[in-house]
Amino acid sequence: MTVSQLEFYQAKLNYEMDSWDLFEALSQGQKIIVVDGRSALAYQHEHIPNAINIPHRSITQETLAHLDQTVLYITYCDGIGCNASTKTALKMSTLGFQVKELIGGLDWWKRDGYQTMGDNAHAGTSIDCGCAG
Repeated sequence: MTVSQLEFYQAKLNYEMDSWDLFEALSQGQKIIVVDGRSALAYQHEHIPNAINIPHRSITQETLAHLDQTVLYITYCDGIGCNASTKTALKMSTLGFQVKELIGGLDWWKRDGYQTMGDNAHAGTSIDCGCAG
């Protein structure tokens, strides 16, 4: 069966989110938990504000037992050269969680001008990425 172009793009939006959409959703108080799938050291160095750190290598049913399965989880890693967000999303999805990946990860989050936290935190720059249009 061939997937139409329309179905492809609709499905893609079911599994991905960009920085602007995430920032807006968080600003509006949507029930979202951001998950950094990198190592604890990378998370400590710099991460998205209020993100939780769950290194993808540590994910099991037991390590996620305390998490709410009714919430949408947005996974991320360094960016396009890293696949920890994909591995995190796959493992969480396999265990019954609702998950989307953050396109471009921490790299694009910062490029879009959003604040980070951690030892190497950056203040937001209020760049208008143009995603709203």
